[in-house]
Amino acid sequence: MLVATSVSERPAAIRVDLGAIFVSMELSRSKWLITSLAPGGGEKMSKHEVAGGDLAALFVLFATLQAKALARTGQSYRILVIQEAGLDGFWIHRALETRGIESHVVDPASIATSRRKRRAKTDRIDGEALVRALLAYKRGEPRVCSMVRPPSPEAEDRRRLMRERKALIAERVRHTNRIKGLLFAQGIAGYEPLRRDRRTRLAAMCTGDGRPLPRHLTAQIARELDRLELLLAQLKAVDAERDALLDEAQVHAKAPAGLLLKLKGIGPEFAAILWSEGFFRHYDNRRQIAAYAGLAPTPWQSGQIDREQGVSKAGNPRLRAALVQLSWLWLRHQPQSALTRWFEARVARNGGRRRKSTIVALARKLLVALWKYVNAGVAIEGAVLAR
Repeated sequence: MLVATSVSERPAAIRVDLGAIFVSMELSRSKWLITSLAPGGGEKMSKHEVAGGDLAALFVLFATLQAKALARTGQSYRILVIQEAGLDGFWIHRALETRGIESHVVDPASIATSRRKRRAKTDRIDGEALVRALLAYKRGEPRVCSMVRPPSPEAEDRRRLMRERKALIAERVRHTNRIKGLLFAQGIAGYEPLRRDRRTRLAAMCTGDGRPLPRHLTAQIARELDRLELLLAQLKAVDAERDALLDEAQVHAKAPAGLLLKLKGIGPEFAAILWSEGFFRHYDNRRQIAAYAGLAPTPWQSGQIDREQGVSKAGNPRLRAALVQLSWLWLRHQPQSALTRWFEARVARNGGRRRKSTIVALARKLLVALWKYVNAGVAIEGAVLAR
């Protein structure tokens, strides 16, 4: 005679020995969707909504979840929270850790998704997927997802300088090209808006057919020059802050930026980018730092198929672009180094071809060599120090 299993005797969907309530947060500007899985609740995941940015209501909800778990099981459980890395940054993660709540920030691209041509995607489905990913991660399943290591507030603030500088340079290029395009449409070429005599030269210009510049066009270009001069002043201020930061770092003998500036071919720009974007955190091995820069290889192997797809490009794009640029400069300023000799031998073996793909391989080797240099003091073979 079959006896129906009571609800209390059914296997729990969550391991009680983990001793936690697993919570995921789907964040948006207007509301936060909270998905939780607690011991004693069976397989059901509860879902709640909190107004976006309302930390007080979030902590009240956490206390309610703990009270319900205590009433069901007679034990108190801690809260484990997971959220995706996104536009909200890390302030929520830091606020949770300040309250003693274990928080994890996951790379959303590392979570496995359905490969169907059409798959359902909602905040509710994503919230449940995050809870399952956190469960697997705490069980110790290898490579179930990639957790982000949030930088310290100081390291996060330090890299603002170089990112702002890159944005200002891109905006300067847009204004410069716009001024050149407006003048070229009137038959004028060779005007350089970045020269100091830009306004004097503009006042003396005539169109290609001998007419003075139209009144409204002159006014538009003057306003473009006003914005361009403001950008130049802001760039100068950012460069001054960067140089002051590097001077402060050079006081400490083991600071990454100070060590990088000692190498010939690495100036303040590249030293600041490498320091703020790459060498601000700890790496266990060279594979980790190569993956962080998006320079890890991506093989494609299946049966008799075995080919290389190139670097992953899944890491920090600013660091990767700086390393490729620095690699070209390394060939010029460090011609006797082992890395340069390796590059020349590899290109010669290919008959002088594939220089662009080989420079990416050199960028990975250079990144690993610089990482060993700034962290362990391992000298780069054949590298020359700056005077």
